Amino acid sequence: MNDLKQQALHYHEFPRPGKISVESSKPCETAAELSLAYTPGVAAPVMEIHSDPANAYRYTNKGNLVAVITDGTAVLGLGNVGALAGKPVMEGKGVLFKRFAGIDVFDIEINAPSIESFIETVVNISPTFGGINLEDIAAPHCFRIEKELRERLDIPVFHDDQHGTAVITTAALLNALELQGKSLATAKIVFLGAGAAGTATARLLKTMGATDITLVDKSGVLHSGRKDICEHSRELVRDTDLYTLADMMPGADVFIGVSAANALPPELLKLMAPRPVVFALANPDPEILPATAHSIRDDLIMATGRSDFPNQVNNALCFPFLFRGALDARARQITQGMQIAAAKALAGLAREPVPQQVLDAYNLKELKFGKDYIIPKPFDPRLMERVAPAVAKAVEQNA
Repeated sequence: MNDLKQQALHYHEFPRPGKISVESSKPCETAAELSLAYTPGVAAPVMEIHSDPANAYRYTNKGNLVAVITDGTAVLGLGNVGALAGKPVMEGKGVLFKRFAGIDVFDIEINAPSIESFIETVVNISPTFGGINLEDIAAPHCFRIEKELRERLDIPVFHDDQHGTAVITTAALLNALELQGKSLATAKIVFLGAGAAGTATARLLKTMGATDITLVDKSGVLHSGRKDICEHSRELVRDTDLYTLADMMPGADVFIGVSAANALPPELLKLMAPRPVVFALANPDPEILPATAHSIRDDLIMATGRSDFPNQVNNALCFPFLFRGALDARARQITQGMQIAAAKALAGLAREPVPQQVLDAYNLKELKFGKDYIIPKPFDPRLMERVAPAVAKAVEQNA
């Protein structure tokens, strides 16, 4: 781990600090080009945009520019480290946007004394951008921030920790259930973790036909007798007299962990139904390690959030391509229909033969749809070809 730490620090510091930079997309080498790039030539697009704001998409980079914004209150699994300490993560998102979808990013770290001031800051800077990607903002105030920004802005607003996780998890689960001979409509699904990722994923699965979903947080099952359930989670509350994770795990077909390291007691795996699906997505350390889970159950399909285990549920499979489709279609919002389109496109891609380029990128001899491959790899070049157009089509169909 110390070696990895030193490698990471060196990577971020040299040959120059940080991971992103601004490059000019137009030549500015001569006096003539200077007069076009700035005065007097720049006045022409200014007046065109003044007469019709939509011309900003024609004469500026607004339509290919996303703001990655945080307040630093929930950075990775490190907690409330503050806005400035969150900057390496926001720069990293910028790298992924550019590398996978050709989208430019400004990372914005906001020290906001209140939720209201954070929202007003984002609203005030929004004319610069074609989309807003909210990142690493703690629950429950992330729910209010996203809701109000979606209502006030005419560009897509997306909280990746909620909906990016939901899309990828749903795609992986659709494939895992098929391999296990089960269906979303009849599967008993138990979540450990009822924050941003857990509630958004549960809501998307419910929209897609899941009927038996239970969320468990630090205080137990989200049941109708509890008085501490936030407004955003009330539609996911169950009317039950079973109050603990241990109560809910017998006969469960699916466990989805979005909580903390080692939070799933190994003995509870024994209580699950035959051919279970276990997604232990806490990062960097999952709720249960794959080696432990497989030693207890040889009939399960396992996924984590880590790249060193099979079936990584990685948000990089979603947000670049979801935004690419939304920007290309000039979407005003990112809807559940767009998220479902992305999830289905991802699930379908994993069932197709894997090109040699992907095998080479991961130093693999073979990779095919099955228990150790239920979701595409981030370096699969087909992601841009499949996911972004599926999202854009959903926009056109008002899905």
